[in-house]
Amino acid sequence: MKAHHSDCSCVADIAETAKQLYRKHPERVIYQTSLMSALLSGVYEGETTMADLLKHGDFGLGTFNHLDGEMIAFNRNIFQLRGDGSARKAKPEQKTPFAVMTFYQPTEEYRINRLHSRDEIHQVIDKMLTSQNAFCALRIDGVFHNVETRTVPEQHRPYKPMQEAIEAQPTYHIEQRKGVLIGFLTPNYMQGINVAGYHEHFITEERDCGGHVLDYQVESGVLTFGTIDKLLIDFPHDDDFMQADLCPANLDTAIRSVES
Repeated sequence: MKAHHSDCSCVADIAETAKQLYRKHPERVIYQTSLMSALLSGVYEGETTMADLLKHGDFGLGTFNHLDGEMIAFNRNIFQLRGDGSARKAKPEQKTPFAVMTFYQPTEEYRINRLHSRDEIHQVIDKMLTSQNAFCALRIDGVFHNVETRTVPEQHRPYKPMQEAIEAQPTYHIEQRKGVLIGFLTPNYMQGINVAGYHEHFITEERDCGGHVLDYQVESGVLTFGTIDKLLIDFPHDDDFMQADLCPANLDTAIRSVES
């Protein structure tokens, strides 16, 4: 399957921005703060701010301290998608216990001109990648027939493990909205360090709602994506992280249960 050329101005803007970023950041690098296994174990506080994240990328996802909603970042803007279903621009001083950022430099483009399910979008990407052993960043700008999302409500000490924290998470059904979906494809061998497989977040064009994506159907738009060369991880040094069980016996099952 070949990528298709699009005259969509938003894609042209993305391409031009990517060219400029590539001159400044020739290597495609993912910056990550902490580990997914730490978040799973209840390490919900970090010292990395939104301003810090923007030094390492203009595109990414994660969460906020106290597990207060989902984070989505693109075009150097970071938004907080909260447990009540609302969205707001994040403040530079807000902190995160887990986030993944990169300077978005897509190399592939696919025009969506019929209804595609989430699985079909993933199949497009899988077929165009030369290997499943590399990270891949993806973005869809388009009209979504529906998007199923969830957002974790803010947590308070003593923190519960994430599997327990999400038991009360609200889910939302968003229909017929334009928006932006961004995400990463992470190799299976990285499970626990990150989230293996596809991990995606969504926000509407009006930036008024969104969340962690459970499923979607997109009617029209443009998919762009590209692989990542390197991974850089900043490890926390606080007591919560140092005392956490970062390799539980049910790690894979636990991550799949909280992410799907």
